[in-house]
Amino acid sequence: MAAHTRNMTTDIAPAAHPTKTLITGANKGLGYETARRLIEAGHTVWIGARDEARGTKAAEELGARFVQLDVTSDESVAAAASTISAAGGLDVLINNAGIVGSHSSAAELTAADAFAVYDTNVIGIVRMTSAFVPLLRESSAPTIVNVTSGMGSFAFVRDPEHVESTITAPLYTSSKSAVTMLTVQYAKAFPEIRINAADPGYTATDFNGNNGYQTVEEGTDAIVELATRGGEGPTGTFINRSGVAPF
Repeated sequence: MAAHTRNMTTDIAPAAHPTKTLITGANKGLGYETARRLIEAGHTVWIGARDEARGTKAAEELGARFVQLDVTSDESVAAAASTISAAGGLDVLINNAGIVGSHSSAAELTAADAFAVYDTNVIGIVRMTSAFVPLLRESSAPTIVNVTSGMGSFAFVRDPEHVESTITAPLYTSSKSAVTMLTVQYAKAFPEIRINAADPGYTATDFNGNNGYQTVEEGTDAIVELATRGGEGPTGTFINRSGVAPF
C-alpha cells in the first residue's frame, strides 16, 4: 500500500452529551480498539458480539455496555435494536462485523462459501441498517460507519504499488466492494444520516494472522474520524487514514 501521508485523527474532547454508539463485532481486534478510543472520546459504547461471554468480558474491560448481536440473524438484530431503543436510543452505528470466509482456491469455492461471506459482510449491513435507521432518525447527529476494505477498491486491486493487488480472494474482496456501494446507495436513500465507509488498511489483527504492518490504533483512525464528526461533513464517501480513497 502506498505510504500514508498524515493521520486524520486529532485529539478529541469528550462530548458534553455522550454520543451513544453501537459497534458490531466489537469483542476483539479493530472493533475493540474502536470502542476503546470512542469511550476515551466520551462516547457511551455498546459492544455488539455474538458470543455473550466474550462480549461481556470486552465490555467490562472497556467500561462499555454489552448487547448480544449476531448480524446474520434477523431475530438477534431486532432484539438488539429493541434493547438499545429502550436504553435511550442511538447516535452512531458502526458496522464492523465481518469474516474472511473460506481459504479455498478460487476454483474450489462453493455457493455455500459465498453465502456465508455475504450473509455477514453484506446482508448483515442490510439487516443492521433496516433495524437501526428508525433509532438513528431520532438522533440529532445520526451517523453510520461501514467498515469496508481497500481490497474492495477497484483502483487498489489493480495498482501494483498497493498490497491489495497481490491478493486473490474473490468472495471477501467482492463483498467489500458491495459494502462501499451499499454505503453510497444508503447515503442517497437517507440524506438526513451521515453514512460513510472506512478502510482500516492492512492492520495486524487475528483477522489476518497479525500480518498487517499497521497497529490497531492506526487501523481505527478512519473509523474513529467518521464516528466523531457529530453528524457533520460529507456523506457517501470512502476514506482511509490518509484521506478520501478511490472506489
